[in-house]
Amino acid sequence: MRQRQYGMTFIGLLCILALCGVIAYAGIRLIPVYLNYMKIARTMQVTATEFKGENADPEAMRRTLEKHWEIEDPNTIDYKDIEITKDDNGVSMHVAYDDTVPYIANVSLSVHFDKTVKVD
Repeated sequence: MRQRQYGMTFIGLLCILALCGVIAYAGIRLIPVYLNYMKIARTMQVTATEFKGENADPEAMRRTLEKHWEIEDPNTIDYKDIEITKDDNGVSMHVAYDDTVPYIANVSLSVHFDKTVKVD
Protein backbone atom coordinates (compact mmCIF):
# COMPACT_ATOMS: atom_id res chain seq x y z
CA MET A 1 0.00 0.00 0.00
CA ARG A 2 1.45 3.36 -1.04
CA GLN A 3 1.63 6.17 1.41
CA ARG A 4 0.58 9.63 0.32
CA GLN A 5 3.41 12.09 -0.01
CA TYR A 6 2.92 15.71 0.87
CA GLY A 7 5.03 18.66 -0.03
CA MET A 8 7.32 19.63 -2.82
CA THR A 9 10.16 17.72 -4.40
CA PHE A 10 13.68 19.07 -4.36
CA ILE A 11 13.60 19.67 -8.12
CA GLY A 12 10.35 21.62 -7.76
CA LEU A 13 11.94 23.72 -5.03
CA LEU A 14 14.97 24.43 -7.24
CA CYS A 15 12.73 25.54 -10.12
CA ILE A 16 10.82 27.96 -7.89
CA LEU A 17 14.05 29.32 -6.38
CA ALA A 18 15.54 29.81 -9.87
CA LEU A 19 12.46 31.72 -11.01
CA CYS A 20 12.53 33.92 -7.90
CA GLY A 21 16.25 34.51 -8.44
CA VAL A 22 15.76 35.64 -12.04
CA ILE A 23 13.03 38.08 -10.98
CA ALA A 24 15.07 39.38 -8.03
CA TYR A 25 18.12 39.90 -10.27
CA ALA A 26 16.00 41.93 -12.72
CA GLY A 27 14.84 44.08 -9.81
CA ILE A 28 18.40 44.62 -8.63
CA ARG A 29 19.48 45.67 -12.13
CA LEU A 30 16.55 48.11 -12.46
CA ILE A 31 16.91 49.87 -9.10
CA PRO A 32 19.65 52.32 -10.30
CA VAL A 33 17.61 53.14 -13.41
CA TYR A 34 14.57 54.11 -11.33
CA LEU A 35 16.69 56.02 -8.81
CA ASN A 36 18.14 58.05 -11.67
CA TYR A 37 14.61 58.78 -12.95
CA MET A 38 13.60 59.90 -9.47
CA LYS A 39 16.53 62.37 -9.46
CA ILE A 40 15.38 63.80 -12.78
CA ALA A 41 11.74 64.07 -11.67
CA ARG A 42 12.73 65.67 -8.35
CA THR A 43 14.95 68.22 -10.13
CA MET A 44 12.13 69.18 -12.45
CA GLN A 45 9.66 69.44 -9.56
CA VAL A 46 11.99 71.63 -7.48
CA THR A 47 12.59 73.93 -10.44
CA ALA A 48 8.84 74.22 -11.03
CA THR A 49 8.27 74.99 -7.35
CA GLU A 50 10.82 77.82 -7.44
CA PHE A 51 8.98 79.52 -10.31
CA LYS A 52 5.47 78.90 -9.00
CA GLY A 53 3.26 82.00 -9.10
CA GLU A 54 5.71 83.96 -11.25
CA ASN A 55 5.67 84.74 -14.92
CA ALA A 56 8.35 82.14 -15.57
CA ASP A 57 10.91 82.77 -18.28
CA PRO A 58 12.02 79.56 -20.01
CA GLU A 59 15.67 80.70 -20.10
CA ALA A 60 15.67 81.48 -16.36
CA MET A 61 14.13 78.08 -15.75
CA ARG A 62 16.82 76.44 -17.87
CA ARG A 63 19.55 78.14 -15.80
CA THR A 64 17.91 77.06 -12.54
CA LEU A 65 17.47 73.57 -13.90
CA GLU A 66 21.16 73.49 -14.79
CA LYS A 67 22.13 74.45 -11.23
CA HIS A 68 19.94 71.76 -9.72
CA TRP A 69 21.23 69.29 -12.30
CA GLU A 70 24.79 69.81 -11.07
CA ILE A 71 23.70 69.02 -7.52
CA GLU A 72 21.59 65.93 -8.27
CA ASP A 73 23.93 64.71 -11.06
CA PRO A 74 21.66 62.33 -13.00
CA ASN A 75 23.74 60.46 -15.55
CA THR A 76 21.28 59.27 -18.21
CA ILE A 77 20.34 62.50 -19.94
CA ASP A 78 21.50 66.12 -19.92
CA TYR A 79 19.48 69.09 -18.70
CA LYS A 80 19.43 70.35 -22.29
CA ASP A 81 17.25 67.37 -23.23
CA ILE A 82 14.35 68.73 -21.17
CA GLU A 83 11.86 70.62 -23.33
CA ILE A 84 10.58 73.85 -21.76
CA THR A 85 7.52 75.25 -23.50
CA LYS A 86 5.44 78.31 -22.73
CA ASP A 87 1.76 78.55 -23.69
CA ASP A 88 -1.42 80.25 -22.47
CA ASN A 89 -1.73 77.90 -19.46
CA GLY A 90 1.80 78.56 -18.24
CA VAL A 91 5.17 76.91 -18.65
CA SER A 92 5.72 73.19 -18.74
CA MET A 93 8.80 71.00 -18.69
CA HIS A 94 8.74 67.67 -20.49
CA VAL A 95 11.25 64.85 -20.75
CA ALA A 96 10.92 61.48 -22.46
CA TYR A 97 13.75 59.01 -22.72
CA ASP A 98 14.58 55.31 -22.77
CA ASP A 99 17.12 53.68 -20.49
CA THR A 100 18.63 50.27 -21.14
CA VAL A 101 20.57 48.13 -18.71
CA PRO A 102 22.30 44.82 -19.50
CA TYR A 103 20.66 41.80 -17.89
CA ILE A 104 22.06 38.36 -18.78
CA ALA A 105 24.48 37.77 -21.67
CA ASN A 106 23.00 39.59 -24.69
CA VAL A 107 19.61 40.24 -23.06
CA SER A 108 18.91 43.78 -21.87
CA LEU A 109 16.11 45.42 -19.92
CA SER A 110 14.68 48.59 -21.46
CA VAL A 111 12.52 51.13 -19.63
CA HIS A 112 10.72 54.15 -21.10
CA PHE A 113 10.25 57.25 -18.93
CA ASP A 114 7.96 60.18 -19.69
CA LYS A 115 7.52 63.07 -17.24
CA THR A 116 5.76 66.44 -17.59
CA VAL A 117 5.78 69.13 -14.90
CA LYS A 118 3.62 72.23 -15.21
CA VAL A 119 4.53 75.54 -13.62
CA ASP A 120 1.34 77.35 -12.60
